[in-house]
Parts: sequence; C-alpha cells; structure tokens
Amino acid sequence: MMKTEVTGTDLELPPGAKVGIIAGGGSLPVEIARALARQGKSPFVVMAAGEVDRVSDFDSYEQTTLMLEDLGSLLPTLKNHHVTHLVTAGHITRRPRLSAMRLNLGLLAWVPTLLVGVSRGDDSVLKLFVRRIERGGIKVVGAHEIVPELVAAEGTLTKAAPRKSDWRDIEAAHAAAKAIGALDIGQAAVAVGGRTIALEGIEGTDGLLERTRQLRGHGRLAGRTRGVLVKCAKPGQELRADLPSIGPQTVEAAHAAGLAGIAVEAGRSLILEGPKVVARANALGLFIVGLPAAEPVHGS
Repeated sequence: MMKTEVTGTDLELPPGAKVGIIAGGGSLPVEIARALARQGKSPFVVMAAGEVDRVSDFDSYEQTTLMLEDLGSLLPTLKNHHVTHLVTAGHITRRPRLSAMRLNLGLLAWVPTLLVGVSRGDDSVLKLFVRRIERGGIKVVGAHEIVPELVAAEGTLTKAAPRKSDWRDIEAAHAAAKAIGALDIGQAAVAVGGRTIALEGIEGTDGLLERTRQLRGHGRLAGRTRGVLVKCAKPGQELRADLPSIGPQTVEAAHAAGLAGIAVEAGRSLILEGPKVVARANALGLFIVGLPAAEPVHGS
C-alpha cells in the first residue's frame, strides 16, 4: 500500500455524506464528533464496548455499541445507518477473542483480517481493516482530515526548547522508534544520555513512560537527568487508522518519568487537547517539538 501523506487539510464531504466514527478511548473520537457536528454533519458513533471512557459525550449523537467479537455485524450496521465515510479514533486496548465470536456470513468476510491479527502487528491489521471496509463501499478517512487543527506543527511549540544534549536524545529515540515501527511493533521510544533506554510495545505509550519512570532508580540510569520521548509514524503506516498522538496524559507521564520533553513528527502526528497540552508542558517546564517528517532529525 502506498504511504499516506498527512497534509492537515479539511475533508470536503459531498452533499448527503454521513460519517461514522468507530470510537475507542480518549478524547479524539469526541473531538471528531464535535467537529462534524459543527459542520452540520452529525455523525453515527459506533462505540467499542468496554473501550470508550467518555460515553456521555456521545449522548447527542446517533449511536450504537458494538462488541469487538461482533465484528461481522459492523458493515451491515454502517450500511443500515447510511454511513458513506468512516473514521476510526481512540484507543482499543484488546483484540477480539476468536473463541467468543458468533459464526455468520458477515464474520466470514473478516476471517483474513482476524487471522493476520493473531500473528502480526497492529498496522498490518489496520491495513486489512481499511481494505475490507472500502470493499464494502464505505470510504475510510483519517482523523487529520476532519480535525486538521490537531495536526502537530513543525518547530518548538512550548516556551522551553531542546538543548544540544536533548537533540542527541531526539536523534537516538527517533531512529529507534522508526526501527521498531518498521517491524510493526510500536511508535515510540525514550532516550536518555544519548542512548535509547526503552521502546514502546503492546502496552502503549503510557506503559512505556511508566517503565521509564521505574527505570530511573536502577543501574546506569541512576542519577541521570533529562531524556526525551519521541513518537512517530511507522514506515509505510496506514495513517488513516492510527495516526500517532499525544495528549495531556502524555505530558504528565513524561514529567513523572523525569523527561525533559517530547518530540513528534510534524504533519503526521496529532496533539489532542492542544491548548491544554501546551499549557501544562509550559507549567512543568517541558518542551514539545514538531520534527520534519521527511527529513533527518537535527538540532542547532
């Protein structure tokens, strides 16, 4: 599949278009729903059962709740509600339990995706998911197309800026994040003292930062200060389904882990609740910087 380039431009929906949102946890699906409502395109929200933590924020929208194990009914449900475009947003913390799925014709169409999901990484699954949805006649769009104002800008976004030593950490963590991304493992890495000390795995960015916090008192990290979290897209990633993002909790966790700042790819990452993120980073003395997506990382 060709790599999707994020431009941060508004999505032009044709007359009569209806957008469905597959909503997981966090603020992103809420921000997308509100943006669509402001445009006069009230969405149809499919809440992933057990994953959504802001259920009441969807009260004013047409909605349903879907068990992950009922994946076979997803396309018929979208069709029954006249959905023409679909966006996925928010955290899904688990995959469907194959043993709990009800066998039907709808589910059989998803078997290749499910089998890949058992043995391969998230991006492989998301690419197949997008392909299956679009074969069903529904166009998949990215969150960045609906809420382009959330796309990270290039440069330093906070009062604090990276020091020369921080740029060494950024280079190390950026290279490591791209390496594990190429293996479809994760999107983030932490570097301290010019070397990578932790990589994102299945536990996500919050888990990565918690491990970093715990490592502070051990071994060669003891007594070291600063450090950087870098989060970026996987090479060739399906950006319409899983754009890297940071939010207020990322800032809090990075500070708790003793890091000096966060770097993300400009134009290919989202900053959720942006004003709150920047304000909190400023209050804690952390920097947030947007890196050029298609160029080598370098400092001044």
